[in-house]
Amino acid sequence: MLKLQFNHIIAFLKLVRIQNLLIVAGTMYLVRYCVLAPILKYGDLSIQLSGFLFLLLVLSTVFITSAGYVINDYFDRKTDLVNRPESVIIGKKINRRYAMAFHIIFNIIGILIGFYISVSIGEPLLSLIFITVSGLLWFYSTTYKKQLLIGNLIVAFLTAMVPLIVLLFEYPMLKSAYSTLLTTFSSIFKFLTAWILGYSGFAFLLTLAREITKDTEDFEGDRAYGIQTIPIVVGTGYTKGIIVALLGFTLIAVFYIYFTYLTNRFTLYYILIALEIPLIYNIYRVIRANNKKDYYISSLLTKIIMINGLIYSLLANSIIPQYH
Repeated sequence: MLKLQFNHIIAFLKLVRIQNLLIVAGTMYLVRYCVLAPILKYGDLSIQLSGFLFLLLVLSTVFITSAGYVINDYFDRKTDLVNRPESVIIGKKINRRYAMAFHIIFNIIGILIGFYISVSIGEPLLSLIFITVSGLLWFYSTTYKKQLLIGNLIVAFLTAMVPLIVLLFEYPMLKSAYSTLLTTFSSIFKFLTAWILGYSGFAFLLTLAREITKDTEDFEGDRAYGIQTIPIVVGTGYTKGIIVALLGFTLIAVFYIYFTYLTNRFTLYYILIALEIPLIYNIYRVIRANNKKDYYISSLLTKIIMINGLIYSLLANSIIPQYH
């Protein structure tokens, strides 16, 4: 009995992608305390959103994200039985009805928490973000994922929103608290926005590259069920070119940001070892890829590079003062 319960727990954690949820939560906390807080500190300002409300913001994001993973697996069951049968959970380890119930419950919890936070900071319209994201994840799984490029762009956009949402819910309270310091607040906000947009742009490009790589990995199952992904429409050869272009653009963009804004030696060492060399190697892997395993490794490597980019925020507390 205990073994059966343990297996169900493991299946549930795999269904909601617990490792990805931890990355989402970690991203939000790192952006808040390693980017937002230091920038405000060196402008003699401070975080205004309470720790409790921020925790609720993270939980809301995590619940809605987990609901998205569940509904995606729910509708992807047939293609997954072809692409990766060993990883199918819904219908094998978790009943389809339970999966749909999880999806509904998680969305309701996430949206209600989001509404509570929005009202608490005096910006009830911000609650529309949670409703919109929940709807996008539903239509992504049911419709947009089957359409050329649209599904990839939605996932990339929602990933880029994770660091941005930290700023979106902090801004109204900062504006209210420091309305008398318009010049100081304006300059700090521009500086803060530039840093967070940098993280969001990085996440967008690499997520888009990773989603297209995963589509190439899933070529057989997607083709069998008439899903119009980029590799199916234009072929794997041209798709490789698109992935390489996205990775290459990211590589150039990181170097541009370094030479333009972050010219310190430690940053150079970090981006070379953790970002640029892995990006070059990943480009090589994509060019040489010719089977599912190759594309899987490339997808995994892209995810590691994204995490490495996030970890750079841990250095922000010592780096930000040099460029403020």
